Amino acid sequence: MKKLMEKLILLLTLLTFNAMATPVNINTADAKTISEALSGIGLKKAEAIVKYRTEKGLFKTAEDLTNVKGIGEKTIAKNKKDILVSDAPAAESKAAVEPKKEAKSK
Repeated sequence: MKKLMEKLILLLTLLTFNAMATPVNINTADAKTISEALSGIGLKKAEAIVKYRTEKGLFKTAEDLTNVKGIGEKTIAKNKKDILVSDAPAAESKAAVEPKKEAKSK
């Protein structure tokens, strides 16, 4: 019974941690931020992500992470909702709020 309670507490702790995760932009975040935000990605794999994007260029999709050694489809599927590849949605929403400046006529 005691082991069952310990497992239940551990499970609840893990679920709580994942529920608090915040999305991370894998094209701009540092290794520490990536490792803290994504489940199954430790500091070494996060450093490999940063190295890959520095050498090969920015990721276009979350699935591009499979090109990084040690990262598979299961890890990506587990973290899909927390992986961002650009800040375009933030830029688009800002543009929608701010009116365009009109060109001055001569």
